[in-house]
Amino acid sequence: MFSSERLKGIDVFVSVADLGSFTAAAERLNLSSSAVSKSVARLEGRLGVRLFQRTIRRLSLTEAGETFYRTCIAVLTDLEEVELALTSEHLKPQGRVRIDLPASYGRLHVLPLILDFVKQHPGLHPHVSFSDRFVDPAQEGIDIVVRIGGSDAWAANLGHRFFGAQRLIFCASPSYLRAHGTPQSAQDLQHHQCVGYGQNDGLVGPWFFKGRQAGDMERRVMSAHIAVGDGEGEVMAALAGLGIAQLPTWLTQRHLDAGTLVEVLPQLATDGLPMNLVWLKSRENLPKVHALLEYLSARLEPSGSAR
Repeated sequence: MFSSERLKGIDVFVSVADLGSFTAAAERLNLSSSAVSKSVARLEGRLGVRLFQRTIRRLSLTEAGETFYRTCIAVLTDLEEVELALTSEHLKPQGRVRIDLPASYGRLHVLPLILDFVKQHPGLHPHVSFSDRFVDPAQEGIDIVVRIGGSDAWAANLGHRFFGAQRLIFCASPSYLRAHGTPQSAQDLQHHQCVGYGQNDGLVGPWFFKGRQAGDMERRVMSAHIAVGDGEGEVMAALAGLGIAQLPTWLTQRHLDAGTLVEVLPQLATDGLPMNLVWLKSRENLPKVHALLEYLSARLEPSGSAR
C-alpha cells in the first residue's frame, strides 16, 4: 500500500541537489538551513543510504543520490505534466523542456530557431545545453536532442528523424590560394598546408574522400599545419590563410557567399555524417515537446539554412 511518507522531503532534496547548497535551498523554499538539513537527514535515514557527500567546501550527490535524483525529477516532471494537462490551456506549449545540441551547429543554426519559438510561446522554459558527446536522453532526462552522427539502430525508447547529411567541402582563403596556388587533385593536397581537426587524444581527425565503390567513404589522415579541436576554430584558421580545410557547408556557406573563403576541388565534395533530430517517445505527445519537435522538423537543414 502506498504511503505518503515516501513523498516527504523530496522537494527539499531536489532543491539541495539543484543548488548544491543547504543554505541556497533554504532560501528558495523559505525554510531555515537547519530545517533543510534535518529533512535531508530524515530522508537518508528512511532510505538507508547517504544521498550527499559533505565536505567543508563542497556538497555533491553520491552514486545513490544521483540515482534517486533522476527518479525524483522524473516523478516531479510527470506531476507537472498532469497538472498542465488538467488546465484549460493544456494544449499550449508551456513548462520546462530540456534540449541538448551539438556545440557549433547548435549555436549557429538550432538555438536561433528555439529562441524564435520561445518568443511565440513565452510560457515555455527551455533548458538548452551544448555537447558533442553521446547523450542518452532517458538517462540524462533530456527531451530533445540534435545530433551529428549517431547510431544506425536507435534505442526503442527514442524517436528520431534524419534531416540530411553534412556536405563536406574543401576550402581556403583567397590570400592562401594566391600565395600557394589552387590544388587540382587530391594528390595535390599532399603539397599544401592543411587545417585539421585536433582530437582530445592529441591526434588529428581524418579527412573524408569518396571511395572506389558508390557510397563508400575513405578516411585519410593528413599532415596538419595547424590542428584545432573546434569547427568554428578551424574556420578561423582557414580565414587567417593558414591552409586548406575540409568543413561542412553549414559552417562555411556564409563565408563562401562573402568571398572570404573559396571552395577548391569541388569534384571531391562529399556527404559526411548523418544529422538527426532525436526525442524521448514517452514525452513526444506533451504539448511543449510535440510543438517544438514540429517546429524544428520543419526548419532544420543540413546546410544550416531554415526552410
